[in-house]
Amino acid sequence: MTGSILIIAAFMIIPLIVGLVSARQSQGTSEDFFVQGRAMGSVAVFFTVAATWWSAFAFLGSNATFYTSGPVYLTALAWNLLFGFMYYWIGKRVWFLGKRFNYLTPSDLMGDFYNSEALRILVAVITLVFTIPYLQIQLTGGAYLIEVASGGVIPFWLAALLFYFIIIVYVWVGGIRAIAWTDVIYGALLFFGMMYAGYYISNQVGGPTALFAQLASSSPAHLTMPGPNGNMGYSMWFSLFMIVAIGAFMGPQIWLRMYSVKSGRLFNLMPFLLGLAAFAYVGSVLTGYSGVLLEPGLENPDQVLPVMLMNYAPYLLASLIMAAGAAAAMSTANSQIHAVSTVVTMDIYQRYVNRHASQSRIVFIGRLSLVGFSLAAYIMALTVPGLLVTIGIAALAGTAQLIVPTIGAITWRRAHPMAAFWGLIGGIACVLWLTYGASVSNPLGLHAGIWGLIINSGLFVVLSLALERRDSDVVERFAKARQDYVAEYHPEQCDDEQTATPQTAQAR
Repeated sequence: MTGSILIIAAFMIIPLIVGLVSARQSQGTSEDFFVQGRAMGSVAVFFTVAATWWSAFAFLGSNATFYTSGPVYLTALAWNLLFGFMYYWIGKRVWFLGKRFNYLTPSDLMGDFYNSEALRILVAVITLVFTIPYLQIQLTGGAYLIEVASGGVIPFWLAALLFYFIIIVYVWVGGIRAIAWTDVIYGALLFFGMMYAGYYISNQVGGPTALFAQLASSSPAHLTMPGPNGNMGYSMWFSLFMIVAIGAFMGPQIWLRMYSVKSGRLFNLMPFLLGLAAFAYVGSVLTGYSGVLLEPGLENPDQVLPVMLMNYAPYLLASLIMAAGAAAAMSTANSQIHAVSTVVTMDIYQRYVNRHASQSRIVFIGRLSLVGFSLAAYIMALTVPGLLVTIGIAALAGTAQLIVPTIGAITWRRAHPMAAFWGLIGGIACVLWLTYGASVSNPLGLHAGIWGLIINSGLFVVLSLALERRDSDVVERFAKARQDYVAEYHPEQCDDEQTATPQTAQAR
């Protein structure tokens, strides 16, 4: 047990060293602390996006879902492709507008395009409220690993406290640069850990072929939808495909990674690379299904991987793979804490409390926000129970609603601020009602987040067509920026733009 703790401790100390090194390159400005001066290179971009996107939700929650609910989580292979496509198609446009107009947060872009303070505040509130539960599951996942690795010597509450203390220190010191550098290390460790864990554990039952043969005999419901519980069918497959990818992509931590990129051409390979990385989920399939045979009836399914590692693997290998799990949780948690502090500092403090704050003051407030929101997530981890995947999807359903006004801002001249505001209100209200208030949840088997998107999109389109925007100067400024984007990155479309009639141009 001591060796396991030492190995995990070593991987948690790495970011402290990286943070100190990163601090030497710091320029002391808010743009450097929050988006690395918009100069992040290709290697750091891929690993920090992938490691932020893949979290304890993926490393521990995926195993638990295969263990309890059958194959529905295989939709992860598809949602990685969707996430990669959105990062290319939407992210590249967000990056271009962010660079053109000096944006740092989601509220910056939407508040500017829609020219609405009410919408700006609403977007900031949504990003904060729905990011904290997702932050909670990273703390919970990391603490699970430390608790199991120590054999209970380090209790859950102390493991979670240690986990977040480390994150606060190195993000405080190094900002997003420290996060990106540690994500290169943690991203590689994460993919290795998921794949090799599944391969090694499945060999305890004779290898992958024997695993599926035994499962087909003893628990065939685990191999087909709707799974052994009968509630994870095709509608939930579709819901997870949409909500997880869109919700994670709309999280403030991914927005910062869009704004931080050095060159727009770095977006082009992301769909391929993220799709390729999705094969790591094969390891989760083998781990979760092996658990059905080796460790049936676990009280906490989220612990199926660490429990099997401690029971069936040499302690050095088990420790290394659990360190990969801690890396998964830490690489997302650090990004979320940093992103939340950015929203609080730029969207609330600088805009409404102290418009003339110095750069050093802004960075200091951002650092204080790290501590405050980490404390909130820590308290939730101790007091709000639930499976990692269940909590994670509920949080992602909220942030997913931001996709509607975002697409409107980057593509549609007619997009109206009142449509964006009431669309978000309707979508979020639907998510909350179906999740916590409705007597019958999931109509047609679709997740609350899907119904929220349907209502959100309907209100947005109908109100935008019914209402007329009067701030033509804002609309034209964005239309010019979009034209410049097309001219620089998609010149083949310029001829279509030039030959379009005034009516079709207005529609666009």
